[in-house]
Amino acid sequence: MTVETEVVAKAQRRRFTAAEKLRVLREADRCTKPGELGALLRREGLYTSHLSAWRAARQRGELAGLTPRARGPKAKLVDPRDRRIAELERDKQRLQARLERAEGLIEVQKKVSQLLGIPLASNEKA
Repeated sequence: MTVETEVVAKAQRRRFTAAEKLRVLREADRCTKPGELGALLRREGLYTSHLSAWRAARQRGELAGLTPRARGPKAKLVDPRDRRIAELERDKQRLQARLERAEGLIEVQKKVSQLLGIPLASNEKA
């Protein structure tokens, strides 16, 4: 008799639902005879560290601890005041650049009028 084993190209991470974890924990709690717990772990394909982590989560009363958690960084809440400050800073930089360009153009106009001998009108009202 030959037993064929299937080899998967890429290993898949096992995910356990809260119900599966609780079921395994209940079965593990009923194991009283020597070797029963080891047999359960082999049958389910688990390690003792799984039971330890799941028991700790159950003891803390974390139902969310028994479900898969979302991976990655947590979304940061943006304060509307921070958003407004950033917007005002961008506006200030844009207006500062416009002011510098305008002042540069005025200087060029003054120099051109001096070279051509054209008197500039003064802004003062008499």
